[in-house]
Amino acid sequence: MSLASLLSNPWLQDIAALFVTFAVALAWLRFNDFLAQRRLLSRDLSRKLIHIGTGPLYVLCWLLYSDGPQSRWLAALAPATITLQFMLIGLGVIKDEGAVQAMSRSGDHRELLTGPTQYGIVFVLMTLVFWLHTPVGIVALMLLCAGDGMADVIGRRFGRARLPFNPRKSWAGSIAMFTAGFLVSLLYVALCARQEAFTVELAASIAPVLFIALAATFVEAISGHDVDNVTITVSALGMAWLLTDVAGLWPVPFVPSP
Repeated sequence: MSLASLLSNPWLQDIAALFVTFAVALAWLRFNDFLAQRRLLSRDLSRKLIHIGTGPLYVLCWLLYSDGPQSRWLAALAPATITLQFMLIGLGVIKDEGAVQAMSRSGDHRELLTGPTQYGIVFVLMTLVFWLHTPVGIVALMLLCAGDGMADVIGRRFGRARLPFNPRKSWAGSIAMFTAGFLVSLLYVALCARQEAFTVELAASIAPVLFIALAATFVEAISGHDVDNVTITVSALGMAWLLTDVAGLWPVPFVPSP
């Protein structure tokens, strides 16, 4: 049963969806904070589980919102608020040792001003610009979350063979980046299309999503730790723009009409 069937007013539906979004996001964050603070997960693994899981859970919540123009703005409040919290923790205004342990590499609260803050800003922008009217933003987010997250997890575990052009990265990590990013992106395109969020044939999306995943994988392989949240997203959007607006090989809008 959807929220639309329970709440006929679009504003009430979207406010209810926003509360669900906050609840899901905070539950996932606090669960990983709890495990990291009690040393049940390593700091690196906890940080990457947050990175991998937050985006897919957040985008799933998009399907709870109405078709009203206010929906994307209300949905964006969740990552905007959480990102503001990260910034305040990074600046030392708020003390949250659990968040620092879960989301920093070294335990320094100032690290939350780089990767986690960039990650949150990307989510806000993807929500406001692309929303559910095109699969472009969703693909970019899934490559950032599932792809980049799995690249680090698998690379740390199995990354003995290093890339010749970047010894800090491994073949195993890049393969994981491409495989996880491509499969999760395609899964979410299929899911959102099935829910009629946008109209696109899954078969027509396989090749474009593959090319976008390849571009993001290459950029991830040459990017540094503190900028890859931005570079992966920009590269995915750049390839999507070439495939949609320039070459016309993916019959979806790059940026939907207002």
